[in-house]
Amino acid sequence: MLKGFKEFIMRGNVIDLAVAFVIGAAFAAVVTTVVSSIVTPLLNALGGAQASGLGFEIIDGNPATYMDIAAIINALIVFLLTALVVYVALVLPMNKFNEMRNRGVEAPEEVSEEIATLREIRDLLATRRDGTL
Repeated sequence: MLKGFKEFIMRGNVIDLAVAFVIGAAFAAVVTTVVSSIVTPLLNALGGAQASGLGFEIIDGNPATYMDIAAIINALIVFLLTALVVYVALVLPMNKFNEMRNRGVEAPEEVSEEIATLREIRDLLATRRDGTL
């Protein structure tokens, strides 16, 4: 059981996945900080000088009922930016790599039955000449 687990862990794609996960989590934290530091103040400024941000209170005077629209917009921006970077940094290069790798592999050519039969005869005659038959 331990040998199989070791083989599973030592596969290249599992390690790559772990590294990508850690880097993605760190990048998401950076994007969240940038968006909350730059975009949130800009969105909150749209509410006006008297408003506490881009949002509203369901019950006036009760801050516990405040619906923060800016936080929802921030979450969407963070998601989109993170998805964009993952696509550009991981998916596009991997697609290019797979395309280049597949370009070198040619599909087997289609041959007619006659050609296949002639090739079998040729191979049989070659083995007969070698004295193996």
